[in-house]
Amino acid sequence: MKTYAQSGVNRKLRERAKKSLKDFKSTFRFSKYGKIIKTPFNLLYPVGKNIYHVKTCDGVGTKVLLAQLINKHDTIGIDAVATVMNDCIRCGAKPIAITDMIDIKKSEPKLLKEIQKGLISGAKEASCPFVGGEVADVSELLNTTYHINCDCIGEVKKPDIITGKKIKPGNVVIGFQSSGIHSNGLSLVRKILLKKWGGKFGAFAIPAGLKRPLIYEILEPSKIYVKPFLKVAEKFQILGAVNITGDAYLKFKNLMQNSIGFEFNNFKPQPIFNLIQKTGNISDLEMFKTFNMGWGFAIVVKKSDAENILDLLKKWKLKADIIGKVIKKKQIFINYHNKKIVL
Repeated sequence: MKTYAQSGVNRKLRERAKKSLKDFKSTFRFSKYGKIIKTPFNLLYPVGKNIYHVKTCDGVGTKVLLAQLINKHDTIGIDAVATVMNDCIRCGAKPIAITDMIDIKKSEPKLLKEIQKGLISGAKEASCPFVGGEVADVSELLNTTYHINCDCIGEVKKPDIITGKKIKPGNVVIGFQSSGIHSNGLSLVRKILLKKWGGKFGAFAIPAGLKRPLIYEILEPSKIYVKPFLKVAEKFQILGAVNITGDAYLKFKNLMQNSIGFEFNNFKPQPIFNLIQKTGNISDLEMFKTFNMGWGFAIVVKKSDAENILDLLKKWKLKADIIGKVIKKKQIFINYHNKKIVL
């Protein structure tokens, strides 16, 4: 049985390492316009009266290796933008500016032009301007041809900040459909599925259940949820929001500050997830700790608002559904394949 740790990503060690980075809090006193607000996933800093900004940063990780494998670089920038945009909106903020940082072995105009196509496409999808960036030739630091990081700044009025504090039992969770794997768990995916890294299939194989070559299924760009999310936020109260990326459904633990928990019961994962699980002999528990399993983003809302929200999302042509509910017990349960999984 394969696990994420066996692929080189030790989830527990990473979590301990993150918790050790507490000293940054000592810099909060330098906030010039007031107190920094902590939400379940973001820190927001004041920039004026009742106006707060949030900054998110992230990269596309080992998905670059897959783009490099078939020399297709025109969509990887979408993933780079998606990682920070979908993180930004979790606290209710509207993205207002984005920058990029490309570390590259050699600045080749043709390659950079292809990367730029994806970055621009992602920015257009989010209606957010690129206001700066940098390209650094650092061949001695890289094993890949390049790597991309992005930064996003978002803005939100204080009354509209999503704090998660109002979540209570009886609320429901609405999932936004993913486009597939997105940018997480790929270290495990590569080593299970692709021969180059010891897996079972060639890059252009079409395994049972898929309708196109495997490499294109894995490279499918991450969805950017900015526009539909903000439309929902305009008309309804969003009590909590989760970008279902690294650590997948474990991320809901960040919303369990009121001694509440979650129970999920609606999953229809795309065929790629079934292929990963079957080929790698991966447990259900490991799948839900690593992959989005078909839902790339989620919001917690009042049950009375759920159907109207789904109708609104349908108008935006985003497939969404109620995938779970808030419960009294401080635990995360997932009902899948007639089994109850405890995260």
